[in-house]
Parts: sequence; structure tokens; C-alpha cells
Amino acid sequence: MISSRWLEKRRAHWARLEQLVSASARRGVSALTPSELQELALLYRQTASDLSAVREDRTSTQLAIYLNQLMGRAHNRIYMGRRAKPRGIWTFYKDTYPAIFRETLPDTLTACTIFLAAGVAAFLVALADPAFPRYLLGARMIDAIEHHKMWTQSIVTVKPLASSTILTNNLTVAFTTFALGITAGVGTVWMMVLNGLLLGVVGEACWSAGMSLQLWSFVAAHGVLELPAIFIAGGAGLGVARGLLFPGRLPRRASLAKAGARSVRLVLGAIPMLLIAGLVEGFVSPSNLPVPVKFLLAAALGTLLVLYLSTTTAKTQRAQSGAAGEL
Repeated sequence: MISSRWLEKRRAHWARLEQLVSASARRGVSALTPSELQELALLYRQTASDLSAVREDRTSTQLAIYLNQLMGRAHNRIYMGRRAKPRGIWTFYKDTYPAIFRETLPDTLTACTIFLAAGVAAFLVALADPAFPRYLLGARMIDAIEHHKMWTQSIVTVKPLASSTILTNNLTVAFTTFALGITAGVGTVWMMVLNGLLLGVVGEACWSAGMSLQLWSFVAAHGVLELPAIFIAGGAGLGVARGLLFPGRLPRRASLAKAGARSVRLVLGAIPMLLIAGLVEGFVSPSNLPVPVKFLLAAALGTLLVLYLSTTTAKTQRAQSGAAGEL
């Protein structure tokens, strides 16, 4: 049986918790001061304990219902966190993403190396065995190359639809490459090898047909964004695999969750690169623009990408300095 003295003493705490919950109804926890946030967390824990005690008293059913509802409202406020703001997206792409990219650069370089190694191997095998390109690319595409026709000309007549299809395909490849990291990296490595093989075989077929300039002038403008985005997705997948296989001192589940959260942000940050690459591939790459103009555009986009990913803002430098000081 709960005493009336205990109830009177605890009611003031419940009222204060309800007051804090109501104060954060519109703007979330950002409406509370740091001290109020601490008070909210403390009152939440105390009320949880009170609810356990009240539930043991069968005569306090209505009070238990009230406290349960109050706990539910408080739980939503505490675990909802701060509401996302448009400025947060800007901060992510301006400061956070370049830092995450540099932090995970070894994984991205590993994915790039696998891709390039597969591409070079495919090029050499295709040189030694002329039937190999036909096996991978199909007779229709090889016949078009042998007749000195680019298979990309169909894109010109349906630019908006082609750009949408290209973008969808690129996003699918990127997210699949990342998601397959959960297979201990085997699926991610396979995706990098497969894409490298295809590019290497296409490169050899066009080289043998005297169409290298046509191929690389088509690839250059969008490839400087599309290929790095795929490498980043591959690096994200390898990061997931590393968190799964080598948890270190963390429990394997915690290690995987940590690596997965970082890799998700890495892939999400590459989406704008794929968006721009899809537009360029749909409207610019297959166009009749002069070849030098396409290569100049590729150089400009590549330079901007390098500057973006390698530039450290003053805010990021201060954060890194603070982290180093704590170590």
C-alpha cells in the first residue's frame, strides 16, 4: 500500500517532469537549457522507478496509467533528440563529409586498386584472346564497335529518360556495392572486380578498333565523378566488412554498428556526385561538343572534386586539434 506521504512527496517531481515535457512539445529538446536537459533525464529515471513501485499496488491503477502516459511522452522527447534542420545538411556536406572521406581514404583506395587491377587484367586478357570481349560484352556491342559506331548514340535522342535511367543504375550499383560489405566484403570485392573487368574489356575493344578517343571523350566528363563515387561506395562496403571481421576490443555487434553508421554517411555523401554524373552522362557525354571541351569539363569537375574532398575548414581543424589534445 502506497502511503499518502510518499505520494505528496513524489507528485512535485511528476509535475516538474510534465512541465519540462510540455515545454519541449513544439521545438523538441532544443527548447530546454542544458541544466533542464539534465533535470529531464534525472526525473525520467526517477519516474520510471516510481512507476514500478505504483504498479505493485493494485489500488493505484489510475495513478499507474497516468505515470505510464507521462513516461511515454518523456521517452519521446528524450530519444527524439534535436530536430533536423536544413543547416545540418549544409554542415554535413561542407564540414563532416570531407572529414569522413579522408578518415576512410585507405578503404576507398583499396576499392580503387581492386577496380584498376581487374581493369588492367581484363585489358591484357582481351589482347591475348579476341573472343574474350565478345563473351563479356555480347555480340551486339562488339559488332557496333567493329563498325566504328558508339553504342551510346541512342542516349542523344532520349536525353531526359536516359539521364534518369543512368542515375538509377548508378545509385543501384553504389548502394549494392556498399550493402554487400555485410558478406564479409566478398560481394563488395566482386562488384569492384566486375565493373573493372567491364571497363577494361570495353577499353581494349575500342583500342583495337581505333576508337579510344571516342570512348574516353565520352567517359571523361562524367567518369571523374561517377568512378570516385563507386570507389567510395566500395570503400564503404569494405569498411563494413572490416567492422564485422576485426571488431578489436568492441563486441562484434557494436563494431559492426559503428562501422555501418560511418559507411552509411560515406555513401550518402556520394549521392550528389552520382546526381551530377548522371546529368552529365545523359546530356553532355554523348553530345556533339568538341572533344577538347569534354576533356576540359572533366578536368574542371575533377579539380573541384579534389579541392572539395581535400580542403579542411577552420571548424574541422579546431575539432581535429581538440581530439588530438584529448589523446
